[in-house]
Amino acid sequence: MPKITAIETVIPEGVMPNLILVRVHTEDGKIGCGETYYTPHAIDSLIHDWMAERLLGAEATDIESHWRFLYERCTAFGSPGAEMRALSAIDVALWDILGQVCEQPVWKLLGGAAQESVRIYNTCGGPGYGAVNGAGPDAPKHPGWPGFGDEGQPGPLQDNWASIHAAGDLAEELVSEGIAGMKVWPFDRYVHRDGGLYISPADIEDGMKPLREIRERVGNKIEIMIEGHAFFQLPSALRLANALKEIEPLWLEDVLRVDNVKTLADFRRQSGMPIAATEMLLGRPSYLALLEEQACDYVMVDPTWAGGISETRRIIDLAQAFNVPATMHDCTGPLTLFSGLHCSAASTNVIFQETVRAHIRTFYDRLIDRQPEIKDGRLQLPTDHGLGTALLPSLFEPGVNQYRRSYV
Repeated sequence: MPKITAIETVIPEGVMPNLILVRVHTEDGKIGCGETYYTPHAIDSLIHDWMAERLLGAEATDIESHWRFLYERCTAFGSPGAEMRALSAIDVALWDILGQVCEQPVWKLLGGAAQESVRIYNTCGGPGYGAVNGAGPDAPKHPGWPGFGDEGQPGPLQDNWASIHAAGDLAEELVSEGIAGMKVWPFDRYVHRDGGLYISPADIEDGMKPLREIRERVGNKIEIMIEGHAFFQLPSALRLANALKEIEPLWLEDVLRVDNVKTLADFRRQSGMPIAATEMLLGRPSYLALLEEQACDYVMVDPTWAGGISETRRIIDLAQAFNVPATMHDCTGPLTLFSGLHCSAASTNVIFQETVRAHIRTFYDRLIDRQPEIKDGRLQLPTDHGLGTALLPSLFEPGVNQYRRSYV
């Protein structure tokens, strides 16, 4: 089995400066690709200054051994955040290598196709959503705080702007593409004023207007997911939930923070609304507490934050033991989408894969060599070995994109 000879990282400043891309090289010339998101410089240091000591010269396909060793060591620092994201990126790259060694797509190695294609929804962000200074010359300029998206501006694929100002048109467009759901956040603008402590009836009424427009234009042909970005406190969340019953959302996502899962469970009981939670959790212990408290109806998992493909699969199975479906998070980079797709394909317990069509259509081709294939609102399963895509070699040039390499 091939040994690891080098690890490379880059931060693609001209595309998504909060993204970090990883390549793991083996002695027989295979290259596994991974990524993760937020605090890229901290993750870069964790990978090269610490994790490389374990990985360089080791067997690339000993994925579980590497995962457990690094996880146990990083929990000695406290509850892992950046450490878990770094481990996630490495884990994805190692699964990519395993697929290449076995000459199979990753979903085959996870147990084969439990789903022949995977249903998607569209998170209504624009091309620059989640990117510092945007992902293109016309993208809005904003600090890019995690979970603090902008409202966009008029223009092609500015779905965040359209979800507020032209919601009916956007809904019709998504329905015409066969997309089953749209995730929107029409109330964020109001909670920023008061820190989520209070939202007035007038603010709720104003935020309901685009949601009513969606229902008036397309009826129940599309699901509506409400994103709260964890901005609300319990009383304001309950007031909002009561108003939202009118439009029958599929779920309310992260309306409350998950600092206290008992409060989230209380919100679920009092509101009587379906709750999705949350990519903010990392690793099984956090999800176990969420499930034991009966605090959610859908488990949201990000494979490049929560522990890679290895831990994502285990979280999906854990949720299934509680009869709670999982849904895959992605509003960051393309390998997060591909990782979620492989985990979804190999499970009967994943209901949706999140996508941001504005990201896919504006900058994925600047990062990867093969694009995700979507037909009638469903992701098709990759057939190439490993992840089914690869990071562009041109990104990994010394002196560019804050390139760094560790090697034997």
